Amino acid sequence: MIRNQWYVVLESKEVGTHPIGVVRLGEKFVFWRDQTGKVHAAADRCPHRGAMLSAGKIENGHIQCPFHGIQFDGSGKCVLVPANGKNGSIPEAMHLKATPTYEAHGLIWLWWGDSKPDGIPDFFTDIDDTFYYGSAHDPWDAFYSRVIENQLDVIHLPFVHRHTIGRGNRTLVDGPLVEWKNDRMIYTYVFNRVDDGTLPRKPKELTPKSATSVHLEFIFPNLWQNFINEKVRVLAAFVPVDNDHTILYLRFYQKFLPVPILGKMVANLAMPVNVYIAHEDRRIVITQQPKISGLKIGETLLQGDLPVIEYRRKRAALQEKNESKTVSEAPKYTDR
Repeated sequence: MIRNQWYVVLESKEVGTHPIGVVRLGEKFVFWRDQTGKVHAAADRCPHRGAMLSAGKIENGHIQCPFHGIQFDGSGKCVLVPANGKNGSIPEAMHLKATPTYEAHGLIWLWWGDSKPDGIPDFFTDIDDTFYYGSAHDPWDAFYSRVIENQLDVIHLPFVHRHTIGRGNRTLVDGPLVEWKNDRMIYTYVFNRVDDGTLPRKPKELTPKSATSVHLEFIFPNLWQNFINEKVRVLAAFVPVDNDHTILYLRFYQKFLPVPILGKMVANLAMPVNVYIAHEDRRIVITQQPKISGLKIGETLLQGDLPVIEYRRKRAALQEKNESKTVSEAPKYTDR
């Protein structure tokens, strides 16, 4: 996993009036809201005797340990040690490792790293309050990069989804065309077609205008949308639990029915279909070896794998930047 990044880790509705403990990015965190409703996160371990803070409660916006009642504010500062009295001294080492959070669009981001947050996390600017959405959480026994790469893979559609979104036997892949919109967002334009005996076109022969309205957008490190048309989107957050597990936070957005109650109902009714399609993918992805993907892992990649190659290159560059590790060269495909 890449350090010093904003990761989507929860939906807003998951953090209510009680603390919640979760494993994210291989670590145990506790999340809670203070009196203003702001979300806070910290290591789910009391520095006194190691009890899980998520088993405690919230007092005046502070997280209270269930073992000895010690309280901490959102910055991790200890504000009360009951055994020492309300005006008693607090040991200097009695503090939590707090982690910055950000909340917007019904999602909660966690800053996972050693440096201070670099601004606020990005989101898809064309998804606004005129959309209604339904959501689901789907656990995968796979590393998060494998799950991401599956959603950037345009070759698998007629095989994994032959009876759903891959109908039509469009097995030949022109391109695809991959464009970086900024340093953190990548677009993939899809040009799959029925094999008529001609060779696939090169990416340099294609333009976004010649693509269908459907394209894929990915924001590092773990947010994706399938832009189906102006009124329909599918969003996914690939939430890393640990090296073996990911939770797919899936949403279906629509605004073709802009009536509040009915619009939300339609979005919710679409979720079982979207989860079913995700399960078609999951059945295959959990079999991939090695579990953790990378630049040089013994795979023979194709022209149609360009979105995956670009993702791996960027991910490796971010890892090198943050961990000072040497990055191997990407698989060779340069004819664009």
